[in-house]
Amino acid sequence: MGLFLNMQQYQGDAPLGPGSPWLLKRPLGGLVSENRARIPVGAEQVSDIAPEGGRCRAVLESDMRVRPGAAEVLPRRKRYPMLRRWRWAAVGALLVVFLGCAETGKLSYERRLSVYRVERGNGGLLERFAPAFAAYNHRDPWNRIGRPCAEIGPDGKERVRVDPDQPVVYTMTRRFSTDRGRYTNLIYRIHFTGVPYSLIPFHLTAGENVGLLAVVTLDGTNRPVLFTTVNTCGCYLAILPTTDLPEACLPGDWKGSKPLDVFGETLPAEIDYKGAREPRVLIHLRPDVHRVMDVEVMEAGVLEAPWAHQVIPAPTAPMASLERLPVTGGGRTTSFYSGDWVDRGHVKASYKVWETLLMSWWSLDFFVGADKAYADPAETGNPFYTSLKPWNRTESDMWHFERFLRFWGWRL
Repeated sequence: MGLFLNMQQYQGDAPLGPGSPWLLKRPLGGLVSENRARIPVGAEQVSDIAPEGGRCRAVLESDMRVRPGAAEVLPRRKRYPMLRRWRWAAVGALLVVFLGCAETGKLSYERRLSVYRVERGNGGLLERFAPAFAAYNHRDPWNRIGRPCAEIGPDGKERVRVDPDQPVVYTMTRRFSTDRGRYTNLIYRIHFTGVPYSLIPFHLTAGENVGLLAVVTLDGTNRPVLFTTVNTCGCYLAILPTTDLPEACLPGDWKGSKPLDVFGETLPAEIDYKGAREPRVLIHLRPDVHRVMDVEVMEAGVLEAPWAHQVIPAPTAPMASLERLPVTGGGRTTSFYSGDWVDRGHVKASYKVWETLLMSWWSLDFFVGADKAYADPAETGNPFYTSLKPWNRTESDMWHFERFLRFWGWRL
């Protein structure tokens, strides 16, 4: 028994084995005939096998020593060392991204939790349904809700930052319609000085001037039916139904009462307003990274109990005022968002180094992770997309909320 090579098929020098276009697999035997060559058992190198009609040379390395068994000759796949290196680099990058997304900051002990709530005013819808925000590790300035501001630096250049000692909640109201009815979105925006740079734990979203959006969707009778949270870069989206949302409006693959897993954070499957006389939604923020780590409903009296929480009143301001920040020492105003064509509509100085390095090449967005304006993309040229797939930029844009809901499977 042996490995038979058809010499009519392998004319001339046709090397077999590692490094050749053909892979020699489990060969046998040993004889040379007119049109066939048989390689001896145990051979490591056989050369100059020259049957009539052709010449064949087989070079075998020690890890391909000839041994008894079935024999076959298979085409060897072409090797591309650079492609293989890039493939493993891509796998490593995606692993780092996943670990950064799933990272959860540690909670330190605090006798009283710091809670931001909007200041009382005229009792309108924006005030009535405004969520409160629980800020953990409040002693660290980057964990405090702040006020975007602008100033002239020592170098004479304009600088935009967030002042952590002056909390502000920016608000907006928008309405939309679907086949099922008319709805109102109450939109709340907050900002922080940034996410600190850290390797252990790894902060993928490290950068300055980061923020969070919370959207309360009311039906035609002003009942809350949806509660949506998303970081102002468009990431970590969570859409939570309330107990007032009809079951027919849920996505087809909705998992009932099973808690939602949002990149490592566990959120409730629904917001239950029932049973509370004066319900208030409390959003718990993960320290350092400012992600939503829990959402709960509690009575207003419990929320503001001094023995449980340190309540910090935060004034509200129209979201449009972010486009007219007074410049300290400049005698003028400036926008919180860039107007340059290359990064138009992004929050100034909010670039994310790690996200750009690890994610921009496959998301096809150099400014991936940078915070942005919640505005009409026809004016900013920058959709508030919530899907990283480039072909979903338009459909997942949150500005057109009815289309955004359809994209994510909601049937309002």
